[in-house]
Amino acid sequence: MNVFIADDEQLVLEGLKQIIDWESLGFSICGTAMNGQDALNKILSLRPELVLLDIRMLKMNGIEVVKNAMESGFSGKFIILSGLSDFKLAQTAMRYGVDFYLTKPIDEEELEQSVSTVRRIIEKETKTSRSYSQYRDKARDNILREILLNTCNYHTLDLSDLHLNCDIYQVITYGNYNQSALHLAWDFSELMRVTNQDSQTYDILEIDQRRIILLKGEFAIERFNNLLKHYHAKPQKGSPFDSIFLTYGRQVIRIEDIHLSYQDVCLLEERRFFCMPDQHVIGYDEFHVHLASTHLFTQDLAPRYAESFSNYIQSHNPTLISGTLKELSAYLSGCTAEITDIKHFLIDIYILVKQKIMQVFPQTDLPFLANASVIILIEEKYYLYEIIGFLGEQFEMWMHSVGYSSGENVLDEVLHYIQNNYQENLKLETLAPLFGYNSSYLGRLFTKKLDVNFNAYLDQVRIARAKELLDDGSLKVYEIAERVGYSNVDYFHRKFKKYVGTSPAEYRKKRNP
Repeated sequence: MNVFIADDEQLVLEGLKQIIDWESLGFSICGTAMNGQDALNKILSLRPELVLLDIRMLKMNGIEVVKNAMESGFSGKFIILSGLSDFKLAQTAMRYGVDFYLTKPIDEEELEQSVSTVRRIIEKETKTSRSYSQYRDKARDNILREILLNTCNYHTLDLSDLHLNCDIYQVITYGNYNQSALHLAWDFSELMRVTNQDSQTYDILEIDQRRIILLKGEFAIERFNNLLKHYHAKPQKGSPFDSIFLTYGRQVIRIEDIHLSYQDVCLLEERRFFCMPDQHVIGYDEFHVHLASTHLFTQDLAPRYAESFSNYIQSHNPTLISGTLKELSAYLSGCTAEITDIKHFLIDIYILVKQKIMQVFPQTDLPFLANASVIILIEEKYYLYEIIGFLGEQFEMWMHSVGYSSGENVLDEVLHYIQNNYQENLKLETLAPLFGYNSSYLGRLFTKKLDVNFNAYLDQVRIARAKELLDDGSLKVYEIAERVGYSNVDYFHRKFKKYVGTSPAEYRKKRNP
């Protein structure tokens, strides 16, 4: 605490500075004066907790100093010093709120007791004021929370006390762009460049771990719109604006509608998962457009996407991999689903593609991650684009590991694919697009290069594999038929006899007499 000393006699002034140990009593001398006008100016400037003041001084007496200081809003304590003949003046000073009146010559012990008493009074008032302020802030936060959640009785609100007598309101959320950061890097008022004395411009509170800001009035919203301009041109890397993430709800004009703006930002916070790289803001206008085009989430689509990706990996087609990942991202961004469900959906796709590639290429040493590692990695990602990027990197690695590409002859790639997928229901119409061709062109290419059509070549591959399995002897004929791609065993018999000249059973008997 600070003490200010004023007396028009230099020797008395110096004596008052030394007469007691101010520091041991909890005070530091912050200034002195030798006339009333100078004392008043310094008191209002320095705002000390205690003023030790002579009642008779030049230019302005002590009573006038006290009166003018209090009228100017000074709330510190006064100890008045006077001679015995100044008793009536001292009484007047006490009526103005002076705490102690001491007569000259000053008694050291009496002064110490007075200063100690003043210190206790100040400490008690500070504690009371702090407690009142804390209770008031807590009550204010509870009322604001009820307004945001639409659970309050609006008729009982003191709008003036809450500074909620504005023409317009808007709710925003404010947090770190780096979601792993523990503490806010910048204060919101610094970025808005506004003072917010007694929460006149905005209120800040926390609900469900969200830092909520209620903007109040045209000025606050105008300052926020100026802040948003930094994001239209993208903030400079490493700047304060680059470190924060914002959402904003609709603007409302009624206190009763503030909860609608709050509901907007809650929904927008959930949409953060779908933000693009370097996107720092999501607004109600953007979300409003999204709501008009949402669709239900279908978990059953995972096998279909997995089949497409495994086909594109085997056909060495990065264009279709990239295009399908973009399609997948757009589909997920527009669906109504929990983020956890979307992550599990993407985990399912990864595992299904991995299983398919492992099944087709069991002898190949492929750069697969363990399923547990993939689950942890995807679940810890903050954004959809990060997961899509991860899948793209994995699929590209697998494609280079298993996909055959001569770089010249597309037919070599098609043959490589058939030899590894003959057991599937392969058709020229579905196979051709995987390699960027139409079925008519690819059919003519088969006939021209191999002197057989597509179906005949597929039969030859299947029958060759069937002969290997018959030689092995561990499978029944109908099991071999299914294994090489013939669902109808009679049809398998006819095809086998056509190309081999005997039935499967006769072939096995001749090979294993």
